[in-house]
Amino acid sequence: QVQLVESGGGLVQAGGSLRLSCVASGRTFSDYAIGWFRQTPGKEREFVARIDWSGYSTNYADSVKGRFTISRDNGKNTAFLQMNSLKAEDTAVYYCGAHRYYRSSSYSINPNDYGQWGQGTQVTVSS
Repeated sequence: QVQLVESGGGLVQAGGSLRLSCVASGRTFSDYAIGWFRQTPGKEREFVARIDWSGYSTNYADSVKGRFTISRDNGKNTAFLQMNSLKAEDTAVYYCGAHRYYRSSSYSINPNDYGQWGQGTQVTVSS
């Protein structure tokens, strides 16, 4: 099993930037797609971005396209989410998850296709 730990959240003004990290340990990190999701109280976990196991394929939610960039460094067992031009509506707890299937080429945005969630990192954007 892979264990994931998110970090990098914080309080930032609208228009600012943050870089989230997702550090993995356990099973081979480089063989699994990683998804970033976010959640606010009373709402379901929402897809933000996904990167495939190789790092060559990515997809984003429309709400963050052009502002957020997902990347990964398999040598360091780490995935990143660079968030620029942050808006108040980006405020949420951000989670990273590992896709359930080995080297999946799925572009899934369904959180049920991911697991080994970390504890999350809070991002608060003040307007």
